Amino acid sequence: MILRIAAVSLGLVAASAIPFAPSSAAPQAQAQAAAQAPAATPAPATAGPIPLENFAQLPFFEAPSLSPDGKKVAGEIAIKGKQRFAIIELADTSHVALIDPGDVDLRSWSWVNNDWLVAVVAATRDVEGDSWILSRAVAISADGKKSQILGKDMAAQDAGEILWKASDGTPHILLSLQTSIYSNEEGFWPEVRDFDVSNGRSKRVAGPVPNVMDWYADGAGIVRAGIAYNDDSRSSSLLYRDKQGATFHTIARARGRGSSLGNVPAMFLPEPGKAIAYDDDDGFNALYNLDLATLKTGDKLFGVPGYDLDDLITADDGTRLIGVEYTDTRRRTHWFDPALAEIQTAIDKSVGERRANIVSWSRDFGVMIVWVGGADRPGDYYVFNQADGRMRFLAHVSSTLVAAHYAPVKTIHYKARDGLDISAVLTLPRNKSATKLPLIMMPHGGPFARDDESWDWQAQFLADRGYAVLQPNYRGSSGFGTEFGNKGKGQWGLAMQDDLIDAVKWAAAQGIADDKRVCIVGGSYGGYAALRAAQRDKGVYRCAVSYAGVSDMTGILHYDSGFLNGGRTKDYWRSQADDLKAVSPINFAADFSIPVLLMHGKVDKRVPVKQSREMAERLKAAGKTYRYVEQPTGDHHFSEETNRVQFLKELEAFLTQYNPA
Repeated sequence: MILRIAAVSLGLVAASAIPFAPSSAAPQAQAQAAAQAPAATPAPATAGPIPLENFAQLPFFEAPSLSPDGKKVAGEIAIKGKQRFAIIELADTSHVALIDPGDVDLRSWSWVNNDWLVAVVAATRDVEGDSWILSRAVAISADGKKSQILGKDMAAQDAGEILWKASDGTPHILLSLQTSIYSNEEGFWPEVRDFDVSNGRSKRVAGPVPNVMDWYADGAGIVRAGIAYNDDSRSSSLLYRDKQGATFHTIARARGRGSSLGNVPAMFLPEPGKAIAYDDDDGFNALYNLDLATLKTGDKLFGVPGYDLDDLITADDGTRLIGVEYTDTRRRTHWFDPALAEIQTAIDKSVGERRANIVSWSRDFGVMIVWVGGADRPGDYYVFNQADGRMRFLAHVSSTLVAAHYAPVKTIHYKARDGLDISAVLTLPRNKSATKLPLIMMPHGGPFARDDESWDWQAQFLADRGYAVLQPNYRGSSGFGTEFGNKGKGQWGLAMQDDLIDAVKWAAAQGIADDKRVCIVGGSYGGYAALRAAQRDKGVYRCAVSYAGVSDMTGILHYDSGFLNGGRTKDYWRSQADDLKAVSPINFAADFSIPVLLMHGKVDKRVPVKQSREMAERLKAAGKTYRYVEQPTGDHHFSEETNRVQFLKELEAFLTQYNPA
């Protein structure tokens, strides 16, 4: 039987325009970038606690994207605790066209030309009795009145990977999509089609190839490479062609668990056979020239000592590298383009102690969206126009937290017990002496992720309540080089857990924290670390809070291995510890020595709610002190404001009882 999923509605609904009113305190005046951007409201004079609802509020305006002509901006806005997709005319921001995504996850959006956008969405739907996550690409007109799913009559499970967008003003994109859900059919492997987003018509430009799930195109819209992976043999290969119409041939192979293809193009250059690639030749991810004939790297283009690079920034035709993002203590952009580097320097000078990130721009770079803020403030968005050198206020990120600054944030370093240098982000209460404070240990999720000096609504809430908050980038965190990342292999619940204890010891030795008043709070992997601490690290913490945490390593292995390429997933989980059962808190409920707050979203697709439900059952059977709260509409990422509010209320009540400030 052939199952067609394409006809399933993803629920995008166009709505009428509504007034665009960021907040009643929104500045109305223009400001010169060369002098200064508008200053934020002074900090509150009183030292009383800020309502927790202010911290839980969804960002009012998020991820703005300028149209190629710089006349419109698209992004998400929050209305009554729900996110809506908005398209705003910059010449008249009094009205905004809205699209309500309903139960659809709006993953990304970008402009194709001045008249059309394309968004990538995902939704959970029943397929043959199972719950599946389907992805789609949706064309949206710039006035918000028209939308259509691209390839809806042929799309199977995954049909939302956009490889390329035309840069000549025509409404064309390249889209990779599956046409069957059955692995024994050709259409299970995605093909690439050229879509006219204005009418939904398409033509195939690259057919499916067995085992190739990922395709890559160059700036001219030619599919140039694909990566094939065979889960049975754990083998990978890189397929490549140098021009349209040529046959793909294999230029690299890798075989075995954990093997890597090595240097894969991150960007194709206009010169034949040339590309740019990431490489960690000196231990840290940097940019190099790449010869596609030999897959050998040439000159190093840019790197940051001690840190990995993040994302490339290219000009709209995709053939010119203009910048690269990286994170040391905070997010930064290195502009290769001298004119953009000069603009960044001028804006930086204009905002004083605040930080400025250019987040979007028109095709000619004449108009830019600039975020201005800091780790101690959510910040604001401004429109910068090169023609007159002025920045004009667009919107607050938060309509309730608009003070000049909140809790101070800084990066510290400490030594783990084996001598490893570890960085951590420390947030301190604004109106208290940093001496013998109650401490919240807050490990990040991932675990291959990291914390930096950026606005964190949970850490800021806790600091407002009087706690010092420490967020260690324990071994295995990303961004600190290959060796540091590898030190986390096999160390779930072991050395990674010890790194957290050593951070507590550092804070106590510095006189910042009272080591008798420490609680551990985390989500996802951080939730796992909290549960493991409650079970393993007796005497270190007074309480533990886990949101969407993993409790059963073997259980998550079985859950994840049910997806495509489950063998590789099994390899990953088995590499996290020599004995998964031995580091799974669910198997040791009797060893829990401190009170635990468990919270989990019922519709979490990353870590299934079963992980917390069963942990709660084991704690109950063992007679331990715990509280379990399940959020019926909660996902893995606190996408709804009501769930954020509930989390902070539960967290505050729990800490007041077991680790009061």
